[in-house]
Amino acid sequence: MNILLAILALNFIVIIHELGHYLVAKKAGIKVLEFSLFFGPKLFAVQKGETLFSLRLFPVGAFVQLEGEEEASSSNRAFNNKPLPVRAAVIAAGPLMNLLSAFLFLCIVFFMTGYNSTLVGEVPTGSPAYEAGLQAGDRIIRYDGKKVLLPSDFYSFLMVSKGVPSEIEIQRQGQITQVYLRPNIIPENRYLLGFAAKQQYGEESAVVSEIQPGSPAEAGGLLPGDRIIKLNDQEIQNKQDISEFLKDSQGQPVNLTVIREGKNVKLVIKPKLEKGSAYYETGISFQMVRGGVGETLKQPLIYIGSTIRSVFYTLVWLVTGRVSIKQLAGPVRIVSIMSEVVSYSPTPYLIFINLLNISALISIAVGATNLLPFPALDGGKLLVLAVESIRKKPLPPEREAAISMVGFAILMLLGVFVLFNDIIQLICG
Repeated sequence: MNILLAILALNFIVIIHELGHYLVAKKAGIKVLEFSLFFGPKLFAVQKGETLFSLRLFPVGAFVQLEGEEEASSSNRAFNNKPLPVRAAVIAAGPLMNLLSAFLFLCIVFFMTGYNSTLVGEVPTGSPAYEAGLQAGDRIIRYDGKKVLLPSDFYSFLMVSKGVPSEIEIQRQGQITQVYLRPNIIPENRYLLGFAAKQQYGEESAVVSEIQPGSPAEAGGLLPGDRIIKLNDQEIQNKQDISEFLKDSQGQPVNLTVIREGKNVKLVIKPKLEKGSAYYETGISFQMVRGGVGETLKQPLIYIGSTIRSVFYTLVWLVTGRVSIKQLAGPVRIVSIMSEVVSYSPTPYLIFINLLNISALISIAVGATNLLPFPALDGGKLLVLAVESIRKKPLPPEREAAISMVGFAILMLLGVFVLFNDIIQLICG
């Protein structure tokens, strides 16, 4: 059921995109030959007026076929014979429909639940944020000179910087100031004992709150409530001291000294190696707020702007190698993520809110990605129209078809790679 809801939500986003093309084409008097749900062989079709509405075999996506879009037509209702502004409007309507639907989704969510702000929440003692001098109520404005519109921007810049100490510009009580943040780097290959700490930072982070079943900690006799005070002969103050020691131990058995019910207890535990992606801890959390009607209507626009910017940032990061292409998520992993969102939502209300939230994010990403000036994407088609506008005449049909074919081939290769990467990530993850 969860996967079905996720598939329906993802397809709904694509259908909205194609509906934008369809509605504007009809308004402009362009003949729409077919509006199809999904791809592949036809399962069902019905002719309504001049348009064939069809349902196809493979339940992914949708498409609209316009007369004169793929091949030149002499009809005055053909796409290729319409004025340039009309053709541009038809092409742009798909991405813009995605952005409009995302705006509506986010308005519903933000009015019902509030929205994430860039105001810092409670700052744990001993965390990198605390050491940097950040305080609850500070508003983060920039990360290494890059504007922070949403908390997701902060985390993206943190990830791409790979934990390098960075200048954070903040607003505090109306004054602009800068602090220097040194994140804790959690490496991709790390040695663990297998327990959860009472707190993330400070002295209580050396106190065991929970033991992971089957972990070295369980095998070695560590118990909830134990306070770790020594590893071998090195004194321990907090969880960060433990992580640093284990990193240097390289998996060798460790002699632990813990305080248990007021007595020192000696244990021997062999850490286990965990392999995963590197991540970075700062101790920063952000406040969820509720604003007035005007502010709440403004927030979806900020969210959309931030997400569009992230799409273009990601493209630059991919080209420069700061982000791996393996980190891209395709339809399989997107459906998996949406399914998890549904499964972790305990009530129909939360299922509705969370599906709207992630659907808005994906809809913006689909719209923004389609605006990229790449052949076969809507942005590439708009670029061709811009060239036509400058040249005062259209590109030769065979040249435009060749450009689109090359772009389509590249996108298909990328799609196949992302599909296999999705499957590998799901199997290994």
